[in-house]
Amino acid sequence: MYQEFNGPWIGDNENGTYKNPILLSDYSDPDVIRVGKDFYMVASSFTYFPGLPVLHSKDLINWKIISYAVDKLPFDDYDVPQHGKGVWAPSIRYHNGMFYVYFATPDEGIFVSTTDDPYGKWNLKLVKKSCGWIDTCPFWDDDGQAYLIRGVAKSRIGYKSKLFLHKMSADGMGLLDDGVLVFDGRINNPTIEGPKMYKRNGYYYIFAPAGGVQTGWQMEARSKNIYGPYEHKVVLHQGNSVINGPHQGGWVDTESGEDWFIHFQDLNMYGRVTHLQPAKWVNDWLEIGVDNNKDNIGEPVLEYKKPELDKSEKLYPLDSDNFTGNKLGLQWQFQAHFTKEFYDLTGNSIKLFAIGNKGKNISSAPNVMCQLINRPNFTVTTNVKAVLENGDSCGLIVTGGSYYGLKITKINGKLIAQQVSYELTRSEDKEEIVGGSMPLETDQLYLRLKVSYPNCIESYISTDNKNYVKIGNTVEYEVSRKSWVGGKIGIYCTSGNSETHKSYAKYDYINVE
Repeated sequence: MYQEFNGPWIGDNENGTYKNPILLSDYSDPDVIRVGKDFYMVASSFTYFPGLPVLHSKDLINWKIISYAVDKLPFDDYDVPQHGKGVWAPSIRYHNGMFYVYFATPDEGIFVSTTDDPYGKWNLKLVKKSCGWIDTCPFWDDDGQAYLIRGVAKSRIGYKSKLFLHKMSADGMGLLDDGVLVFDGRINNPTIEGPKMYKRNGYYYIFAPAGGVQTGWQMEARSKNIYGPYEHKVVLHQGNSVINGPHQGGWVDTESGEDWFIHFQDLNMYGRVTHLQPAKWVNDWLEIGVDNNKDNIGEPVLEYKKPELDKSEKLYPLDSDNFTGNKLGLQWQFQAHFTKEFYDLTGNSIKLFAIGNKGKNISSAPNVMCQLINRPNFTVTTNVKAVLENGDSCGLIVTGGSYYGLKITKINGKLIAQQVSYELTRSEDKEEIVGGSMPLETDQLYLRLKVSYPNCIESYISTDNKNYVKIGNTVEYEVSRKSWVGGKIGIYCTSGNSETHKSYAKYDYINVE
């Protein structure tokens, strides 16, 4: 379904139906709420900052990013990339006129970011120092008692597949106990994580994914007592559909009483893309998707009738940028904490400066500026002036910890273009691979990557934007299972050592088509 598709991927078919994914973008571990007629969604961001994107929609199909809930974390470690760490699996709730977004970092603790204006500034607070406590979701009961449900990360704590419930202070700013085990998924729901808690018709519900990122399913559990015991069932799985691992997300209803469920699908290079499933309550269970094979478990839909909501304008994802504003577009993030020393917006371009890199390749450079991929097949082109000192480099890459693309480096006073690739693994420290190279006679260059579904990347370079030369062979992008993210379009300028240099790369535009 993706091989022959060209142009931006839009979920809205403009004929009263929509197609999945509604967002062909790496909005991992989504959660969603409704406030009046407005819908808000949040997603994981890991080591990328600003972090924890907040999106808005009027119709659950057309979404736009409106802010980030985390500017930076209160830890200096994130001044350099911490692939696979950072912001995991957030939950968003609206309570007493405030928006609350809870998340955990697997190594440092549980946080909440709050605001009364989701378009504006968010305020971050540490709720609890912890290690291995992940995937947090708040819940305020009818009597005002606040709770927080969470999972655990085996990589940090030595075990997994268990969900714990804590009492919280009424303002949600602190935990009041060490947590009570409320669900053990080790037998029937291994790797259960990402819980969301709701209450309806006297039942407490835990919605949680299990089975793993690529092949998992969605489980529901319910009980009349918040501490259980909980009866449970699988409500959504791949079944006979082509959508693998349809799980981890949130339930939302509309003012008119429709029910919907947003979740992700792992699509390798494109990350965990966002799907919307129809849902309905039957005998106090939320049935999700459509039971096509009659096994009493829902399957995800590829197309469906749109929600009965006010008509929304068709929104296109942000990608191309000519850098004419006085601040960066909301599509841009860096792969570590960022500072004003990283870049300068000139009015018609952006200068990225050669920040010192204490690592040995682009994966460890803090000032790689990235944006999500939004299309299955595309060509991205940039015009760059590479003003570099010896050992420094700039370029255009697809990156997610692992990276592939074009690198411009000055060596012995001469510029050279290289096709490079690097695989970020959990255990092995691999070397950057050079697949092809050519000497350059000018520092004014056009760099181009051609990306084809499912994961093919070709690298081209030109000096006149007319005649392009391919460098190296077509490569196949392999996502890193350490970083937990798909590929992103990235530009950068980095020093060849730990010292910050006077080098810079001036990018006039990024064009994605």
